[in-house]
Amino acid sequence: MAARKSGGRKILRVALLVGVGALLLYQLGLFIMIVWFNFKNPGNSAFMRTTLTELKATNPAATLEHKWVPYKDINISLKRAVIASEDANFTNHDGVEWDAIKNAWKYNQLQAEEGKTRRRGGSTITQQLAKNLFLSSSRSYLRKGQELVLAYMIEFVMSKERILELYLNLAQWGRQVFGAQAAAQHYFHIDARALNRYQSARLAAMLPNPAYYDSHRDTAYLRSRAATIEHRMRRVDLPEVP
Repeated sequence: MAARKSGGRKILRVALLVGVGALLLYQLGLFIMIVWFNFKNPGNSAFMRTTLTELKATNPAATLEHKWVPYKDINISLKRAVIASEDANFTNHDGVEWDAIKNAWKYNQLQAEEGKTRRRGGSTITQQLAKNLFLSSSRSYLRKGQELVLAYMIEFVMSKERILELYLNLAQWGRQVFGAQAAAQHYFHIDARALNRYQSARLAAMLPNPAYYDSHRDTAYLRSRAATIEHRMRRVDLPEVP
């Protein structure tokens, strides 16, 4: 009996070591990809691939609107607007804002208790990039944990400028619209470098629910949110170019 228990414990230890080893190898693989993307522009993201698969389920000919543009070819107004809207402390944090996560959780709990559907996100731009680039859109504590780990990895490897460049080129701005260049052309028929303050604020206001605002472009909330963002833009710090 004792020998059987000892054998069982050994199997458990081996299984645990194998599991931990596999997890560490997976994290190492993600870290290597982050280093690669620090120098090489990704052609798409995990979220873009998922979206295209969903679109093709109903329309096999569906495509995404997306064109990469370098950081210098994105108007400074859009950079300011996105930071003002999504992550005002972007240039100062190390990838995660724990107070923002806690406050968002409390707000969402209160909304749920009152039967309201509006939710607030506590994710930084870095976390959003991690999710869009590598992860599924599912909601779980496991996925959120991986998002946090990725955010710290990204901040360790990349400059703030590179993080913002990746984010602006991969963010969703419509049902099948991704990236600043495609968004500028889709909504205003201009290049991303030509966006003005008002247009930039409108695009930033769409980020929490881009698929909805693609077909609801003139709601009172969107106008109000854009005006707030435009006002905040003047106080935004941009990443320093190395």
